[in-house]
Amino acid sequence: MDEHTSPGTDIAHDALPLPDYDHLPLAALQHRIRSLDADGLATLLAYEVSHADRLPVVEAMRHRLAALDEGAEPSGGSPLAATPEAAPAAAAGSPVSPVTSGPPMNPPSHGDPTNPAQPRPTG
Repeated sequence: MDEHTSPGTDIAHDALPLPDYDHLPLAALQHRIRSLDADGLATLLAYEVSHADRLPVVEAMRHRLAALDEGAEPSGGSPLAATPEAAPAAAAGSPVSPVTSGPPMNPPSHGDPTNPAQPRPTG
């Protein structure tokens, strides 16, 4: 632990400064935390340590906190911005209808007798 995390901290998921934090991959998280100030990042770090405690995530957050402590400024991006790594919801319904379906097919069980590539009995 360091000055930004405490073992007894229990933070509600809804209180996190990044929406859908648990679903962000590490690469996206490294970019998203750049928009947080030291307090927001400390909150996120405390949540991570008390829940999943993933070493690469904790290390990325600690490095960013160190940069903020040394005078780095949060980037201008919004932590509430849309996440491009999350796929949009699928459209409801199917565009298939009897009008768009192909002609009915019911080939015989032994194959299609009109297919010239199919071997025929000669006898």
